[in-house]
Amino acid sequence: MADAHDGTARSGARDEVDRIVGAWLRERPDLDFSPLQVLSRVDRLSRHLDRARRSAFERSELDSWEFDVLSALRRAGSPFQLSPKSLLQQTLVSSGTMTNRIDRLVARGLVERRTDPNDGRGILVQMTAGGLARVDAAITRLVDAEAELLDSLSPGDQERLAGLLRKLSLGFDAEA
Repeated sequence: MADAHDGTARSGARDEVDRIVGAWLRERPDLDFSPLQVLSRVDRLSRHLDRARRSAFERSELDSWEFDVLSALRRAGSPFQLSPKSLLQQTLVSSGTMTNRIDRLVARGLVERRTDPNDGRGILVQMTAGGLARVDAAITRLVDAEAELLDSLSPGDQERLAGLLRKLSLGFDAEA
């Protein structure tokens, strides 16, 4: 029988997390398993999301790190260029890692290094037409795949869930 505490009483539907938590409640009734109700589902959904993202990127012939860099450039707007420092801030990697990533993207013809017209000593990383085509294809596939993952939720449910997840993540973002 569903327990009101585990959230299954309202919907009647049970998932694997309900079965796991139910077994723990039977074995350890002294513990509050409500965090598992939320975070175990987030973890499981994260795995589905990771598979969907990998597939979207692979179909666009990109690795996830390549998508991260190219999408930062794409979001910058035309002419799709940023300084390496801006790319570091947006992708949260070390400068050595970013240099390596830029080198690899240059070798693949997806970005070019250009002299910064405002600072002759500085450089800008600019996305090529090939990079633009790849990142646009990847984001289209990604949005479609993510919409499919959320298909069982109404738009209102998606909005409420986004709000709750935003509220939860704000605390973590402040720590970063």
